[in-house]
Amino acid sequence: VVLAGRRVERLKTLRAEIEGNGGDAHVVELDVTDHASIKSAVAHAETEMGTIDILVNNSGVGSTQRLTEVMPEDYDFVMNTNTKGAFFVAQAVASSMIERRWGRVVNIGSLTSMFGFAEIAPYVASRGGIKQLTMSLADEWARWGVTVNCIAPGWFHTAQNDELYRD
Repeated sequence: VVLAGRRVERLKTLRAEIEGNGGDAHVVELDVTDHASIKSAVAHAETEMGTIDILVNNSGVGSTQRLTEVMPEDYDFVMNTNTKGAFFVAQAVASSMIERRWGRVVNIGSLTSMFGFAEIAPYVASRGGIKQLTMSLADEWARWGVTVNCIAPGWFHTAQNDELYRD
């Protein structure tokens, strides 16, 4: 398993847990909002582990704000991380998968892609984008043996939505 993300120290802790249970894990720094970081992380992962067979696109951020208080930078941060980042990470691994005529992409969406929720409009829009992106990638890449699916989990307690759980 290659663990990729901005918070490398957290990933190192997870790597230790995986290895403690007999698995093999590598850590790669990745900022999905930075195209150069995406290319570097994919190259590093492929150097460490070989071709990428399965990608789990799990980046996500959000903000809890009234719609009238959302600033362009708030909206861009959420969309660039959640939707644009997922697109470009998938793109970065697709060529190899298409060439081998096999690969799996799993995008982590949200039940918010199917329902509207107050005070998280940019997040809802980004997850709706993931749902639509998944369908488009699946349609385009299926002919080359690459499947693309979206998992849309409901609410569970994380640091990101701690405020919602307290309300």
